[in-house]
Amino acid sequence: MSDPSRPALVADTTSYLPAEALRRHDIHQVSLYVGLEGRQTAEIELLDDLDGFYERLRASEEAVTTSQPSVGDFLAVYEPLLAEGREIVSIHIAAGISGTHETALQARERLIANGKGGERIHVVDSRSGAGGMALVLLGAAQAADQGASAEEIAAAADRARANLKLYFAVDTLEYLRLGGRIGTAGAWIGTTLKIKPILTFEDEVTPVERVRTRARSIERLVGYAQQARDAGADVWVVQHIQDPEAGERLVDACRPIFGHDPDTVAEMGPVIGAHLGPGALGIGATSFGAPAGS
Repeated sequence: MSDPSRPALVADTTSYLPAEALRRHDIHQVSLYVGLEGRQTAEIELLDDLDGFYERLRASEEAVTTSQPSVGDFLAVYEPLLAEGREIVSIHIAAGISGTHETALQARERLIANGKGGERIHVVDSRSGAGGMALVLLGAAQAADQGASAEEIAAAADRARANLKLYFAVDTLEYLRLGGRIGTAGAWIGTTLKIKPILTFEDEVTPVERVRTRARSIERLVGYAQQARDAGADVWVVQHIQDPEAGERLVDACRPIFGHDPDTVAEMGPVIGAHLGPGALGIGATSFGAPAGS
């Protein structure tokens, strides 16, 4: 049973933390939505059959649409927690690519206006997604597990984000183009080279470099992991889309760098996966202490 004296953690579904980690840290989820072939489904309903979703994605000739939760979706999660007398720290996918953060703020304002304790909600923009958001959420969870206040938990999330490095390789930019999330990587569309782009996520998708082969993309991700470790990162995650073997190769290559296993290895779900496409592979790393040089 939840401890009413402990601030509650709320997140949207795009961190893709495994269910066991969500349970262990008592993290409550609000789902984004995915539209494919005329049907809109809550992402949380698709997470148990990712193979089926990605099979439909490959076969579909239409672009997948994604949308944020409604204010009502947030209220359904917030209200019972507030009724228990709890404070809430609510952490979400980058506001630069999704309206989820703004909708959380709208729900908070409605609860304040209705006298239901909305002022006890602290909304945090992770300024990332997938593995990056997972690390921000884990930083907050560590603080919560140590008995921190809601303000201290939100500050811990901000520290994890300040220290965050996130890189991912995609097989093609086509899914990002179709989904309209191409960002400045759009300059690479139409290149005559068959490239395996490496991207990062800093409020929006940003290109880092182009490589020609899968093996080279993994090699470069390992290099970025070493840079993150050299900068002080000591918590890391690996995420993939429909390529667990590549995920394991990346884990094996990076384990000596960090000296321990990643906190999680997980498959990215439909909202992020629809934009990156099958074959995407990512690594994120951070530290939960003060930013270097602070």
